[in-house]
Amino acid sequence: MEGIETPPLASETIAHIGSFEVRNTLIMAWLAMAVIVVIAVLARRTRYREIPGRFQALLELIVEGLFDFFDSVIGDRKQTRTFFPLIATIFLFLMLANWMGILPGVGSITLEGMHNGHLVPLPIFRSMNADVNMTLAVAIISVVSTQVFGIAALGFLPYAGKFIVAPWKDPIGCFVGILESIAEFAKIISFTFRLFGNIFAGEVLLTVIAFLLPYIAPIPFLGLELFVGFIQALVFALLTAVFLKMAATAHGGHDHGSTRPVLSIVEGLTTSESSHHLVQT
Repeated sequence: MEGIETPPLASETIAHIGSFEVRNTLIMAWLAMAVIVVIAVLARRTRYREIPGRFQALLELIVEGLFDFFDSVIGDRKQTRTFFPLIATIFLFLMLANWMGILPGVGSITLEGMHNGHLVPLPIFRSMNADVNMTLAVAIISVVSTQVFGIAALGFLPYAGKFIVAPWKDPIGCFVGILESIAEFAKIISFTFRLFGNIFAGEVLLTVIAFLLPYIAPIPFLGLELFVGFIQALVFALLTAVFLKMAATAHGGHDHGSTRPVLSIVEGLTTSESSHHLVQT
């Protein structure tokens, strides 16, 4: 549509630190991390009083709520205590980054710079997860952490036995092991493009709506993006929790009855949300 400049797939370089490129999505990631660090420091300064103030009570409500929720998914309190720092950090970081992506000024505050050989206005701030490199980085952290926790829980050789089976001893098991190995790499692709696709689609949707019907019409869609940002972070953290549970369970000992309903719920959330995005677009 003539007149509309939709956001490019690639993030833009805003500055350089030596040979290191500082991109607008990276700036948003730093800001999200700074907010989390500030909240953590303020929480530390409360000294965790027995009679909490409002701020401490709010933090306790959030942490306890998340812990109980993920514990209901994992089904083992000891494992939940082990996995919780990782999955809660992923959830809070992604949700905060998604929500910060719709703040006033994100995408609209620009400076002149070179992009693809042309002098164009570059947005200083851009939604972190609208950059596939950012979602890929979080996906790699999630999948690599799954392998580390799996090895820590079962030992290297038993865990490797899920993927490497002597074909002369168990041909079917060998084939299943190959499929398991492929599935681990497929998780990275799935994690990366599910999150990137939804956030980038939302960014394009808001740009189009703001061009066609400015000021009032984008408001409902901003609410939609808040919901999408929350669901995407929840889906990412839920899948990480399920995969951690499966990785820390001995081969042949997976509790399929407990993981399948969770995976079905996650798939339902993702399908519903993606369909809603397509309808709105």
